[in-house]
Amino acid sequence: MRAAFGTARRSRALGLAAISLGFLMITLDATIVNVALGPIGSDLGGALSTAQSIVNGYTLAFAALLLSAGALADRFGSRTGFLAGLAVFALGSAACACASSLTALIVARVIQGAGAAALMPCSLALIAHAFPDPRDRRRALGVWGGASGIGLAAGPVLGGVLTAALGWRAIFLVNLPIAATAAEILRRHVGETPRHRHPLDLPGQVLSAAGLAALTGGFIIAGSRGWDGRLTLALLAAGIAGAGGFALVERAVDHPMVDPALFREGAFSIAVALGVIFNFCLYGSIFCLAIDLHRAHGLDALETGLALLPMTIVTGAMAFLSGRLVAHVGERNAIVVGLTAGAAGTLLVSLAATGGVTILVVSSVPIGVTALAMPAMAALAMSHAPRHRIGLASGFFNASRQTGGALGVAVLGSLLGADGHVSLHAPFLVAAGAYTGGIALALAANSRVRQRADRVAVRIL
Repeated sequence: MRAAFGTARRSRALGLAAISLGFLMITLDATIVNVALGPIGSDLGGALSTAQSIVNGYTLAFAALLLSAGALADRFGSRTGFLAGLAVFALGSAACACASSLTALIVARVIQGAGAAALMPCSLALIAHAFPDPRDRRRALGVWGGASGIGLAAGPVLGGVLTAALGWRAIFLVNLPIAATAAEILRRHVGETPRHRHPLDLPGQVLSAAGLAALTGGFIIAGSRGWDGRLTLALLAAGIAGAGGFALVERAVDHPMVDPALFREGAFSIAVALGVIFNFCLYGSIFCLAIDLHRAHGLDALETGLALLPMTIVTGAMAFLSGRLVAHVGERNAIVVGLTAGAAGTLLVSLAATGGVTILVVSSVPIGVTALAMPAMAALAMSHAPRHRIGLASGFFNASRQTGGALGVAVLGSLLGADGHVSLHAPFLVAAGAYTGGIALALAANSRVRQRADRVAVRIL
């Protein structure tokens, strides 16, 4: 009996390692490319808006397809979806490494994003299935979040080392052995999740993807053509219209992509909003820092990665500590601590925008503490989602996060060179404001929870 229990526990641990390895790969790819944008531009050509397209081609496909991926995970099984995602992501990575033009690279990044869209919701659904006990699940999500921290932390440094030693194409080839290892371990140690036959909402998926693409494209174009440019205004109008059409379709169809049941629990809605803010600030900040260090301070890929190392080390450490902190203070308090550090760090960078590299590096370190909030947000969202729609709930939560990341790169990137030269002041001031809004939202949620608990206590008495 004891031996069987030990074997099962070991198998679950290996399964969690495989899930976390796949998640590490997609978070690694979200940041590893930032430090290589200079060499890629030198090799293939391109301006700042093109660099944004290389980053956003991945993030946009990631966000646009997450809802469908979550629904398909519920329909065909999360293990199947995870393995398919690994295969597509590896294919896209190989295509990136072989790209001979910027167009080919952006298309390959879109393929990568499609694979990541399958991996993300399936990873959370597999954890929820494998760890039904809330305490075990919280620990598992801490490991999962730690993998994200390692990916975000290692991305700039590993990207700099690989680019300096082997060239920028190596940053994509590194994904191939990671994907193969994760697939083999997962195949042996992770079982399939229950399957639920929910019809797909194709009109909703088309409208959501088109609306997000147009809106994000509008922000990207604004960086080079101005906010009053015709193309900018046309794309932003199309994005708003797409969002409105999506809302109307979801109310009209029998089986909407975004099930209203997801929002009956206010905690899930709050977790989604906080996820948008978190990725908006973090992804946009890392992008802007990498561009500024290269263009304004003349650092090469390796030097840029090393300059970001203090912040990214803190990011990785905080992601791993998050599980223990949440156990002591709760999800909402951990989120407040992380977002407060982010607000302080982005404000410091904004004030130090005209300083040298050293003061920028020191000022950016508190931003890494925001990683405390990420696993806490995921735990909050998954613990308040309907169990029979866990794949869709995970897909929506992560679609919202990736949408925030895409808009963060687009909006903060457009502010980075808005006055004709690269400056971190405006984008980091906006990021500090967004973090402050997130803090207010989390504190308001804490107050609402306490009021509800007090009402329950009064009824009992």
